[in-house]
Amino acid sequence: MKFQAPKGTADVLPSDQPMRGRVIQTLQQAARHAGYGPITVPTFEETSLFARAAGDGSDVVQKEMYTFKDSGGRSLTLRPEATAQVVRAYIEHGMHRSPLPFKVEYTAPMFRYAAPQKGRFREFWQVGVEAIGSDDPAVDVELISIAVRAFASLGLTGIRLKINSIGCSKCRTDYLKKLTIFFNDFDAKLDEGLRAKAQLSPLRMFDSNNPSVVKLLEGAPLINDHLCEECHEHFVEVSRLLVALGIDFDLAPRLVRGLDYYTRTVFEFVDVELDAAQSTICAGGRYDGLVAELGGKVTPASGLAAGIERIVLSCKQRGLIDDYSPTIDVFFAFTEGVDRQETLVLLNDLRSIWKCEIDYAHRSLKGQITQASRLGARVVAVVEQDKVILRVREGNDITVNDLQKVPEKLKEILQ
Repeated sequence: MKFQAPKGTADVLPSDQPMRGRVIQTLQQAARHAGYGPITVPTFEETSLFARAAGDGSDVVQKEMYTFKDSGGRSLTLRPEATAQVVRAYIEHGMHRSPLPFKVEYTAPMFRYAAPQKGRFREFWQVGVEAIGSDDPAVDVELISIAVRAFASLGLTGIRLKINSIGCSKCRTDYLKKLTIFFNDFDAKLDEGLRAKAQLSPLRMFDSNNPSVVKLLEGAPLINDHLCEECHEHFVEVSRLLVALGIDFDLAPRLVRGLDYYTRTVFEFVDVELDAAQSTICAGGRYDGLVAELGGKVTPASGLAAGIERIVLSCKQRGLIDDYSPTIDVFFAFTEGVDRQETLVLLNDLRSIWKCEIDYAHRSLKGQITQASRLGARVVAVVEQDKVILRVREGNDITVNDLQKVPEKLKEILQ
């Protein structure tokens, strides 16, 4: 029987690791330079956490969560997103007593049962950044600037920032009534699924990629025309600060996020060189009601999540690829009949300093040297009965008559 990776998942081979690693490191560094510390949360949680945070009517909860019962009968779910987990950790560990805002970043796999395609997997990785405890518009801008700096460091161009405000519960109530009336007028044009979504969460209709729905929404009332004074002032300040920082953005009045907890500022970074289905490489926004929704005190918060696979795809699209090279420092090769024991002891010690390798396939000396070349060895140490010949790449051979003096010579060569 031949096994393959499950549909919607992907192996990350050694050749893919340098680019992927650089993307993750660049995002992490941009966050840490802004004062965000690392946090690790579990791979699975109680199902009710995600259901309550995302909203029972969201596509994530209704269609995309990997939910199972453990041997104790508890309903658990592989995390579809990590913001709810960070908020749960914030409440559980009493982080409201720490200096606020509580600023953390994480790198972790997420799991959603969605139709797999290029740039979209059922298991995918994100770097997330969360700031809990401040309603300052500057926090929203700080998060956006983290992504902007990371993309610039990676050499990514052609990334557009789209922003909108979807208000708060105060100004959204009247707006949703108007939006519901609007959809009622077109009830006959909606299929059963869209009709249910329009009734349960009409704002999420703006998140649809259905061409007929997109066309229909061209005449729909817009949330940013109905903002209360506080939300309007908050969004004006976000826009003003983005201009001050020289960050270009597009106002996107129909932009919403697919989870219930978002309030006020929402944003997306879109790669114009990718197909529409994979174009959003980073997104986020404010979620001022989530801490209270999950059992804490009313606490403002904001965050973002960057999709690693999508950003790697963006880099590859532009030829920004870090080549994988299995370069090692020293390769030990042996002539026929040499006892390897003393050399293996030395090799083990040297690995605390350098990357060292040896032949395990019983190749001839010529085959060992060929293998060393494949591995990009900087030095090939050919061990003979009474001496060691150090073959230096782009240098002259050096003969050492005592194996124990090899480390001293390697320091001269590899320093």
